[in-house]
Amino acid sequence: MPSEPSSPDLAHLLSHAERHVVQRLAEVLAEEGCSVEEWRVMSAVADDQGHPMTGIAEHALMPAPSLTKLVDRMVAGNLVHRRPDPHDRRRVLLHLTPRGRILHDRAARRVHADQARLLGAMGDQGELTRLLSVLTTAAKGLPATAPGGQYR
Repeated sequence: MPSEPSSPDLAHLLSHAERHVVQRLAEVLAEEGCSVEEWRVMSAVADDQGHPMTGIAEHALMPAPSLTKLVDRMVAGNLVHRRPDPHDRRRVLLHLTPRGRILHDRAARRVHADQARLLGAMGDQGELTRLLSVLTTAAKGLPATAPGGQYR
């Protein structure tokens, strides 16, 4: 089976690209002792606002039970901590610890530098990111099939 995509199918091409980009991201993050999933969690809470687990799960692309286990490990590693939401004591908000902030900032420098190199090698000046955002928004709002069950 070929390692490069041979189909013009958009989903296949995007999946193939995503696999390689995430693999590259994992290699960059491994230099800081951080996983892709940890990076996504830290990035979600890096604005110091505190975020509920549901929002973090969506950002991290993880199911809630898996996220809970990961956050438990990150709490034990002193990367994040939970606090009750001051407006709704039933909710818990996640925040970076000082140690988590240091790791996030170090990893962010590496990630952004690597992404700039990758996009620069493509000659991209932000167009790919913009187009992928537009595609994501459009895909959320468009039905998967046309009326009558026919694929578009």
